[in-house]
Amino acid sequence: MNDAPHFDGRRALDMAVRTLEIEARALSSLTGRLGDAFAAAVQAMLACQGRVVVMGMGKSGHVGRKIAATLASTGTPAFFVHPAEASHGDLGMVIGGDVVLAISNSGESEELGAILPAMRRLGVTLVAMTGKPGSSLARHADIVLSSAVDEEACPLNLAPTASTTAQIALGDALAVALLDARGFRPEDFARSHPGGSLGRKLLMHVRDLMRSGDALPTVGPGASFTELLRAMTAKGLGFAAVVGDDGQPLGIFTDGDLRRLIERGADLRSLMAEQVMHRSPRLVRDEALAVDAAGVMEQYRITSVLVVDGEGRLVGALNSNDLMRAKVI
Repeated sequence: MNDAPHFDGRRALDMAVRTLEIEARALSSLTGRLGDAFAAAVQAMLACQGRVVVMGMGKSGHVGRKIAATLASTGTPAFFVHPAEASHGDLGMVIGGDVVLAISNSGESEELGAILPAMRRLGVTLVAMTGKPGSSLARHADIVLSSAVDEEACPLNLAPTASTTAQIALGDALAVALLDARGFRPEDFARSHPGGSLGRKLLMHVRDLMRSGDALPTVGPGASFTELLRAMTAKGLGFAAVVGDDGQPLGIFTDGDLRRLIERGADLRSLMAEQVMHRSPRLVRDEALAVDAAGVMEQYRITSVLVVDGEGRLVGALNSNDLMRAKVI
C-alpha cells in the first residue's frame, strides 16, 4: 500500500455506486430463495419455549449481535453467544428447547464447528444462515437459510460486504415475520424501549405526570375573587379550578381570563368564582395517555387541562410544561 495514495474523487464515487449496486443485487437475489426453509425457521422461533440464541464469528458475529438485538426488541427473546467463548463455558447459556441461529458465510467456521456436536446433544433446533448450503454447518442444521451472494462489493472479492448485507437483511426479514405473526403492536415495542420517545408516548399516562393534592389550585363556586386569585397564584399553574361539593369540576379561571377582566375594567372585588370561571373546561381521564392530553391541548390551543377519575371527580391537573419536562412533547 502506498505511503501517500493519490485521491481520485471521481473514482471514489464510482466505487460507491458499484458497491451499492452489487449489494442491491445481492438483496434482490435473496427473494428468489425465500421459501419453505424461511417459513420453517419462523415457525421454529415462534414455537420456541426457550430463547433464540444467535452465534457467529468475525463479521458474522457483529451481524449476529445486531440480529439478536432486533429480535429481542420486537418480541422474540434472543441473545448473542460468542462461539469461541461457548467452548469455554458460555455454552451453558444454551438449554434444550432453544433455537440456535448460527451465522457463517463459509459455513466452515472452526469455532462453530467445535460446538456443533454439543449443541446437537442439548436438543436445540439449529438454524444455519450460510452462503454455502453444502457446508459443514448446513449439514448439521435442521433448517438452512441461504445468504449466498454472487460477489462481494470489495473489488478484491475478499472483505465481507455484500454477504454481511445479505445476512442483516435476512435477520430483519425473520424479525419482521415474527413480529407480524405475534401480532406485535406499537405498545409492545414501547415496553421494550421505555427510554425512547415512543416509550414515553405510549407508556406514560396522565396520572404519572399530573399535579394533585395540595399542588392542585381549587376553590368552590362561591369563593371571592380574592380567594380565587390567591389560589391561582399560590400554585404557580396559571389557573384555578372551580369545584362543586361533589368534587366535579364546574369551571376554570386562567391568567388569560384575568387579563380580559382587567381590560374590560370589571370591578374585581365584587365578583365570585362562579361568575368569572370558564364553564365546561377541557377534561382528560387520569388513565389516558399523556400524549392524548397533549393532543387535547394542541387541538383547543390551551396550555392546561383538568384531570378527572372514572366518576368525573377532579383528581389533578396537567399543563404543557409538565409534558415538556417528561419529553412527551
